[in-house]
Amino acid sequence: MKVTAADLALARKVLRTEAAAILALVDRLDERFDQAVRLLLDCRGRVIVTGMGKSGIIARKLAATLSSTGTAAHFLHPAEATHGDLGVIRGDDVVIALSNTGETHELLRLLETIKRLGAGLIAITGDCASTLGQAADVALDCHVSEEACPMNLVPTASTTAALAMGDALAMTLLVAKGFREEDFVNLHPGGHLGKRLMRVDQLMAAGDRVPVVGAGVPMKDVVNEMTAKKLGMTCVVDDQGRLAGIITDGDLRRHMAGAFDLRERTAGDVMTRNPITITRATLAAEALHILEQRKITSIVVVDGSRKVEGVVHLHDLWRTEMF
Repeated sequence: MKVTAADLALARKVLRTEAAAILALVDRLDERFDQAVRLLLDCRGRVIVTGMGKSGIIARKLAATLSSTGTAAHFLHPAEATHGDLGVIRGDDVVIALSNTGETHELLRLLETIKRLGAGLIAITGDCASTLGQAADVALDCHVSEEACPMNLVPTASTTAALAMGDALAMTLLVAKGFREEDFVNLHPGGHLGKRLMRVDQLMAAGDRVPVVGAGVPMKDVVNEMTAKKLGMTCVVDDQGRLAGIITDGDLRRHMAGAFDLRERTAGDVMTRNPITITRATLAAEALHILEQRKITSIVVVDGSRKVEGVVHLHDLWRTEMF
């Protein structure tokens, strides 16, 4: 079936309607939003996110976003809750309930238990004057002027607005908690983003795998060290074990083309002094950027006194399948 001009016009209208629904939320953010963030920040238990139907799908996503950014959160199906799952709610929890009308029957049946236990309640709703909105400690206004559905029936703009409001809550909470990139890595060790944010100390060659020679070592022994460690380079250290320079395969080729006999030289004669270095806390993605920008294949990892802790090779970064 060929896509017609009318089809494209409808699709564009859907996108404009949903975009307008999100933009309308911006001017509604007030002290109620701040109260919701504070309620979540002060939560000593877990965040229980609940919603029915399409709102339930948005609730699942919000629970997943909160969990992945350092806030213990779980999705509770409101219909299942009244058939035995209500026990997951405790007095030190905060419940986030999503309902466009604020009159979703399955959600309203949870209110008595939430209030009896003393759990906090945040409503994300299109009607703050509804039963749910009135019962909540904080009600966040997500009403929309129209759905993106041509019949103004299918939840579209309303669910998009609720999704955006949930993301705004989660991201504000993330910053308030001081959630860092390192924390994200710990919660996403196997994912694409986690690999991008992995620290180099998890990837670098360390210990006996690191090629190291003293500045006075003859070049014959330098080549043997480079060959044995198979990183295409070696670190050159001074008498205190601090990094003085590096020698790479490229350095060997350039000096062999020179006028002097390489065999008569020492590591200190050939090395590149003051090479670029990183620390063990450097992110893998940042290390990869440095290597590609500098057009080099290895970079030395040093501590605060410039003692060698490891070497990161370009191949080590690519093997993580970060990109």
